[in-house]
Amino acid sequence: MSFIKDLVKATGNEYANIVSDGVAAGDVDSFVDTGSYVFNALLSGSLYGGLPKNKITAIAGESATGKTYFALGMCKQFLDDNPDAAVIYFESESAISKEMIEDRGIDSNRMVIVPVVTVQEFRKQAISILDKYLETPEDKRPPMAMCLDSLGMLSTTKEIEDTAEGKETRDMTRAQVVKGAFRVLTLKLGRAGVPMIVTNHTYDVIGSMFPQKEMGGGSGLKYAASSIIYLSKKKEKEGTEVIGNIIHCKNAKSRLTVENRMVDVRLNYETGLDRYYGLLDLALASEIFKKSSTRVELPNGKTEFAKTINNNPEKFFTDDVMDRLEEVVREYFKYGNTNRTDDTQESDSE
Repeated sequence: MSFIKDLVKATGNEYANIVSDGVAAGDVDSFVDTGSYVFNALLSGSLYGGLPKNKITAIAGESATGKTYFALGMCKQFLDDNPDAAVIYFESESAISKEMIEDRGIDSNRMVIVPVVTVQEFRKQAISILDKYLETPEDKRPPMAMCLDSLGMLSTTKEIEDTAEGKETRDMTRAQVVKGAFRVLTLKLGRAGVPMIVTNHTYDVIGSMFPQKEMGGGSGLKYAASSIIYLSKKKEKEGTEVIGNIIHCKNAKSRLTVENRMVDVRLNYETGLDRYYGLLDLALASEIFKKSSTRVELPNGKTEFAKTINNNPEKFFTDDVMDRLEEVVREYFKYGNTNRTDDTQESDSE
């Protein structure tokens, strides 16, 4: 063992470790609550998990699928849970305003908006912030999170120069520039213990036998992201008034949970992410709750309408029910579960 320790010292790398001592930039020792139990489960395999603290999470979807609302909702939850925390929000769409932030109940004193136009600007400024953060003694660092909204709208220095010269050629180097940016950022985020949310656009794959979505911007973000979540939505109405969206979330890539799992979350325009939405479906699917005609049978034998449960979830999702749901979530979402079906195993290997 002493020989291995000598080899570690010989690398001169302060973050090199024997695996049994922990992997400094790789281990996930904590998570950032997203504000939704089922979305936490999709990302981490636990109702009480969420965004991995030191990884990149990509949120991708078509226009108006709620990517910015989703990102802001998670930023709000992060600030609410950490009174000393700050969020650095890189913004490329000129869509964020002070009014939008404060209307969503986000503490505008602890959120920094950094407008960026090019991938190079984003890379330089993000690295500068992380380097400054890493220079601060660890016991004096307040929690920090980063968000880029969105990668798809970022230009490149070359594209801007070509446009100024009247050229209409496409910058074929953009994908490489994006990949280079995330190559550097991934390790720094891991060392700093800073989560990053990146929103991005999707497009239809032409020539595919089945309808298929793909994330734009090349392979850089695909390789760097710990999780990639694809969003689609349907509007939620109260009478004729649209009050929010039901967002369908598919786990297209994950290093922490089984891929291709899906959940639905509710995003209300006034209150943000609904913490309990989706738990009723999970409880019914796992038979913790049982369908009884038009009602739902609870573990104590009583029956209630689904709407009653959804309107007052704290009453019905007791500690005992949540403990049982946590076991179900770990079996269904986490890697290494021996009870997974052959169908699931086949889909993972594809």
